[in-house]
Amino acid sequence: MQFKLPETPAVYVKNKSFRLADVDPDDTTPFAHEPDDRYEATPRLLKLRQQLNELQELLYAEHSRSLLIVLQAMDTGGKDGAIENLLTGVNPAGVLVATFKAPSSEELKHDFLWRIHAQTPKQGHIGVFNRSHYEDVLITRVHGLIDKKTCKQHYEDINNFETLLLNNGTRILKFFLHISKDEQARRLQARLDDPAKNWKFDPNDLKERAYWDDYQEAYEDAMVHCSSGDAPWFVIPANQKWSRDLAITEIVVAALKDMNPKPPKPDFDPKAQVIV
Repeated sequence: MQFKLPETPAVYVKNKSFRLADVDPDDTTPFAHEPDDRYEATPRLLKLRQQLNELQELLYAEHSRSLLIVLQAMDTGGKDGAIENLLTGVNPAGVLVATFKAPSSEELKHDFLWRIHAQTPKQGHIGVFNRSHYEDVLITRVHGLIDKKTCKQHYEDINNFETLLLNNGTRILKFFLHISKDEQARRLQARLDDPAKNWKFDPNDLKERAYWDDYQEAYEDAMVHCSSGDAPWFVIPANQKWSRDLAITEIVVAALKDMNPKPPKPDFDPKAQVIV
């Protein structure tokens, strides 16, 4: 790990013995122990948002490195909400959010990383991936579109790709938002019950839900094969949205503090400038 991990419910995937089933999606330790205590997180979150805003401004001014944040989850896992929370108060000029849905016919004519590389953050920016290059070792594996040999090759390709980004000044943080199957059922039902949220419901989500165990295994394998100190995977217990948001923000701020971005020195003497 390149930086000291703050105390959160997040689990850092650091060895091949990791098992997703060992992570409690309801865990909010050390933030609070009872649902009614969720509001205690608010002052801390507000402070973290201010720190994130200041660090992003310094990263933008430095203009030599970048930060890539990858978010993956099961359907209804909360990626959109987590992104909205994380970027609250951040200067949008220094952020790029990319969403990766099913590849287009043009994208399918290229290697699976082609469309991903084009969306990586440029110097001075924070990039956020809503889904990512990991889709090609998740949905493709679960539905038998790639065999074990190809999946293993994709792990290697992903690791090499992330090393390339790291070598060019991009810090990488990867988050899996871990919800329970029961929580997914509640969230899907909420989308059906609320007319204002009907648009968020996709009948295909029910078909994918039938592959729940297969997806859990695929996520577990992908994280085990593609987590390192330089490009770590964190499993975020995400049944409780407030705790999820706080944990992600804590880790992002810690990583940016470790990067310690500095604005460039001016090529002129500020004291010699006279404003009339």
